[in-house]
Amino acid sequence: MPLFLRKRDTDLKEYMDDPNCDLDLLYSTYDQFKTVNRLIGGWRRIYVSKIRPALLAAESEPSILDIGCGGGDILRMLSTLCEEDDLNVQFTGLEPDNRAIEYIKKKTWGPNFSFLNTHSGDLARQGRTFTVVLSNHLLHHLTKAELHAICADAESLADDLVIFSDIERSDIGYLLFTMLAPLFFRNSFIAADGTLSIRRSYRKKELQAHLPGRWKVRRQFPFRLLTMFERD
Repeated sequence: MPLFLRKRDTDLKEYMDDPNCDLDLLYSTYDQFKTVNRLIGGWRRIYVSKIRPALLAAESEPSILDIGCGGGDILRMLSTLCEEDDLNVQFTGLEPDNRAIEYIKKKTWGPNFSFLNTHSGDLARQGRTFTVVLSNHLLHHLTKAELHAICADAESLADDLVIFSDIERSDIGYLLFTMLAPLFFRNSFIAADGTLSIRRSYRKKELQAHLPGRWKVRRQFPFRLLTMFERD
């Protein structure tokens, strides 16, 4: 049981979400997300256990959509893993924040990458589909209505699998992050926003109670929740 983080603090606003925040710090934050997600995101394990089997079973050209892709580091990481397995995959990043799109434009991407400055509902209305739909650190930002809308969009967009990875609120995780993050992540919003994200995030039972239909939540070490929808 949590000792002091008993409830989600949904009134908190993260610094990088401020449209007037310092762009240099924001872009440095995108740079440092690569390290954060490599250390605690667990995406290699997710790839091996869930994403790779879905890609191998795809009846058409396999593809991955990242909703709220930020600076694109998750897609780049998955691209490297796919290359190791000789899988030819199309990667699409969906990002409504113009600042992230401008950051992405400054980077070099292969011909199998595309980035769209729009919302998941727009793609769903266009009838687009992808083998796998994913997101990282998105759900704790959403209201209940937005959560249901994203789930509905993802169900429409995914041919096989949806995986939303996010933080699980935890006293231990919070204390460890507040002690360690300032030592490793400077000149960015990582340390400050990370503590706010933890306080905004769900516990497993809380998130499961908000999800529709066949969506399931499971824990992943360290302090992670995987929210999944799989086709029969």
